[in-house]
Amino acid sequence: MNEAFLQRMQILLKDDYEAYLETLKQPPFRGLRANLLKIDPQTLQQRGFARLWPSPFAPEGFLMDSALTGLGSHIYHRQGLFYMQEPSASSAVTILDPQPGDWVLDCCAAPGGKSTQIAARIGQEGFLIANEIDGGRARVLMSNLERLGVSEALITHASPEQLCPQLSGLMDKVLVDAPCSGEGMFKKEDQAMTDWSVEHVRACSLRQQKILESAVVCLKEQGVLVYSTCTYAPEENEQVIDQFLRRHPEMELLDCGVEFGRPGLSVGRVDGAKVRRIFPMDQGEGHFIAKLRKISPQPQARLQTVKSVQLPPEVQAFLKDQLKTYKDLHVHLEQNRLSLMRHEFIQLKKIPVLRQGIMAGEIVKNRVEPHHHFYLSALLQDRLTKTISLNEQELACYLQGQPLPIPAPRGYLCLMYEGYPVGFGKSDGTVIKNKYPKGLRTR
Repeated sequence: MNEAFLQRMQILLKDDYEAYLETLKQPPFRGLRANLLKIDPQTLQQRGFARLWPSPFAPEGFLMDSALTGLGSHIYHRQGLFYMQEPSASSAVTILDPQPGDWVLDCCAAPGGKSTQIAARIGQEGFLIANEIDGGRARVLMSNLERLGVSEALITHASPEQLCPQLSGLMDKVLVDAPCSGEGMFKKEDQAMTDWSVEHVRACSLRQQKILESAVVCLKEQGVLVYSTCTYAPEENEQVIDQFLRRHPEMELLDCGVEFGRPGLSVGRVDGAKVRRIFPMDQGEGHFIAKLRKISPQPQARLQTVKSVQLPPEVQAFLKDQLKTYKDLHVHLEQNRLSLMRHEFIQLKKIPVLRQGIMAGEIVKNRVEPHHHFYLSALLQDRLTKTISLNEQELACYLQGQPLPIPAPRGYLCLMYEGYPVGFGKSDGTVIKNKYPKGLRTR
């Protein structure tokens, strides 16, 4: 173990230090969260696929046996009914409290645990901008939003300094789940504790302050910003917020208003009773959360929306064939890629966009080849015109990529299992050609 780190923890925890040392000998806490876009927590728990008990950190969250394995390949996971997440990681969104209709920026969004939680809370009425500066992690973020059926979202791949000025004064809520030294993850990553250093903590603190400086401009008046980390270091937590408040008199610190975890430290302008810390003794691996509100006006940027255009006949034919209605949806076609969502599509200047809305398909040889996201989307599930329910044996064959000898209407159709989409296939009337993505198939 890293002795310098443990000495700091002894000073920080005082009488709780021995209890903390004892938790390091135990396996990490594990949990999952029901995807409210598709299923309510009680219904998910009643499906009995795992022994779950309520999490203290989010009403849609559960704790589970740390020895349980294989849930990442479970069919309910593939269908996007739940997201596997360290229990205390859901605490920041609970404190942010996004509401239906809110516009929310998740500034450091990968791998997507908090983004998918936000998307489920704001529903189809709200809009999420999920940003990740690292390209590889941004693709993981996109994959998770797709699997959970999120439609009302824009996924960007940029630095906060590039992105945030274009969103000035537009956001109801902003989450900065900042990159950190990850002290709360040491049980999962032994090497991380070995590599820990005070210098790394200080470097993280500087980066965190820089991110906050960008993110704060996005908030409208009375907008709420939540800052969180999965580390214990005061330099990355209370001290970051203290310095931020000194630079920004237009921001006030709010009480987190929750009972889980414990109060933080009082540092400068930070009242420790208002912020929240979570340690392994509190049923989670480790989190810090501070909640702030903007109390003065913020100049609003003007977002440019994408103008509607006449859709090609093949797109109109595809939508009419596959959906009961789409007249209330905005449809965007760019480089033969078809996207759908309830909100208007927006344009940002010189910001790489990985996806906006539902990736519905691509025009190939004068026809639309559908995308997996189209059928997993929570927004479109009740609108699909052609669905086939699979039994357990048929499901196993489908997940392996095999064709299914099932009579069905010709054309593309959604394949369902226990009432939820799994993916799609293309029928010639007697056999369904398998269209399950090759990268997701089982052996």
